[in-house]
Amino acid sequence: MTLVEQLAAFVTRAAYDDLSPEARMQLKIRILDALACAAGAMTGEPIQLLREHTKDFGGAERCTLIGGGRTAPDRAAFYNGALVRYLDFNDSFLARGETCHPSDNLGAVLAAAEYAGRDGRDLLTTLAVAYQVQCRLSEVAPVRAKGFDHTTQGAYAVAAGVSKALGLTAAQTANAMAIAGTAFNALRVTRTGTLSHWKGLAYPNTVFGATHSAYLARRGITGPPEVFEGNKGFMEAIAGRFQIDWSKENLEIVTRTIVKKFNAEIHSQSAVEGVLELKREHQFAAADVKRIKIEIFDVAYKIIGGGEEGDKTVVRIKEQADHSLPYIVAVALLDDQVMPEQYSPERIQRADVQDLLRKVQVRPSPTLSRRFPKEMPCRITIQLQDNQTLTKEKQDYEGFNTRPMSWETVAEKFQRLSSGLVDPKLGKELIDAVARLETISVADLAALLARLRADST
Repeated sequence: MTLVEQLAAFVTRAAYDDLSPEARMQLKIRILDALACAAGAMTGEPIQLLREHTKDFGGAERCTLIGGGRTAPDRAAFYNGALVRYLDFNDSFLARGETCHPSDNLGAVLAAAEYAGRDGRDLLTTLAVAYQVQCRLSEVAPVRAKGFDHTTQGAYAVAAGVSKALGLTAAQTANAMAIAGTAFNALRVTRTGTLSHWKGLAYPNTVFGATHSAYLARRGITGPPEVFEGNKGFMEAIAGRFQIDWSKENLEIVTRTIVKKFNAEIHSQSAVEGVLELKREHQFAAADVKRIKIEIFDVAYKIIGGGEEGDKTVVRIKEQADHSLPYIVAVALLDDQVMPEQYSPERIQRADVQDLLRKVQVRPSPTLSRRFPKEMPCRITIQLQDNQTLTKEKQDYEGFNTRPMSWETVAEKFQRLSSGLVDPKLGKELIDAVARLETISVADLAALLARLRADST
């Protein structure tokens, strides 16, 4: 068997009964967290453009759009995936050489499960499959250092999850992943230098293409069977050699994923929590700050601290702001929070935050780097105008594996992000539906999602 055939065997044999009670609970938390992000994103500018695009291009009305309307499965997967992703507030998986956001797969498996008439148990299983494939490939075959985006491994995950939801054979599943894995190898420039809308749309685009790939395989279209190990395949061209014994894999990796407490890039979370704790403990104002020094692990420095992925002191738009540790820390100190409103154009451009972010120095620490990804360590030093020096060291935050976020806290996150956008009664219905997902159909869940309209309040 080729490697993609071995992976397909894993996908097809996966079953709901393979999920531990903890994995089932964590999957529900991730679904609710992702839907919170989707609810909060409904008025976003790119989302409005995508809705117009979907409306204009149409598609067979087979699957539900969050917020109402129906379209073809691949278009529904794209639009709903964009809603989950746009705020950059959904979950993450940390590996030393790669970070991914596995709930990015929800739009795809939701559309495929609705199309196939599946129930909530099936949805949990298919999402678990997508999580396992994406996170394990991110662990053993990172591509960021080679100049490729983490959506590259996501192509296999989406195709795997959609194939599982559709009930494809092992051969069809292998073809779906081979097509998607060959076709969707994205460049890391998406997240370097001057950022754009594409930062939030790159994975939804992979979702669109990989979902399409699975439906092609369902029709009988074949893909390169040696997509991983073959001549000019994934290993040779991009990732290098790696090994996974898919016969020994389980569906538990969701328990190693983490949830965001703050609406900011994942590697910033402990630093944000730390500066807010310092402010509460010492009762100083942002105007009292002379300078801020943040020592942090190398991955955070490279991506959001001004390392290899570009200057993080030039911040003009949301996509730059939520990937700039200086901006994130500055706005947290000024506003006592980092939520979607901290990324409005007016907030970003205001002089107070633009001045304060230039007082933030970010430096990599070899010692802290060795502790990542088991920890999310940082060391914060704030010098005040009176020359008083405040320090704090963090190893995690609420939402990290060592301090997991509870169902109740994620429900509060849903209510917070949907406030003013979604009718509170409907919000409670949706929270309840996710809590008892095993007892309902995906069509029932989709019907609730169709009612999440930004003008419903």
